[in-house]
Amino acid sequence: MEKIDQCTPLCDDRAALWLGGAGLRPTRQRLVLAEVLVGDGKNRHVTAESLHDLVAECGEKVSLATVYNTLSAFCAAGLMREITVDGSKSYFDTNMSDHPHFYWEDTGDLTDAPAEDLEIRRLPDAPDGAEVSKVDVVIRLRRR
Repeated sequence: MEKIDQCTPLCDDRAALWLGGAGLRPTRQRLVLAEVLVGDGKNRHVTAESLHDLVAECGEKVSLATVYNTLSAFCAAGLMREITVDGSKSYFDTNMSDHPHFYWEDTGDLTDAPAEDLEIRRLPDAPDGAEVSKVDVVIRLRRR
């Protein structure tokens, strides 16, 4: 996971605006999590567990269940997107632009890959009664 200095004073105005812009009520727990996620203006890739650990390191008490529920609410509100790796491990990304990801198998880190280098020429037709809502590209990497 990305290392951030999450315990320095962050811009809680940025966190409140981020939540308010999506119509989410700024509860204490949401503000705490939002401050770690976007308080410094940088994009993040986190798991629920890594975000829980970051918040705990700052001396804040938020249960892991609350972290999961809040990340789900952030995704539903369009603030974050969930990227699933291996069908079981979920990462949450604050960068909402269409872009691919590198998944580092040795460390379990998820990082942005350069979108300008990705070219998808064609997708299969969706089955009748369905439409493609998004395409997630995760490029798995192994160090040599």
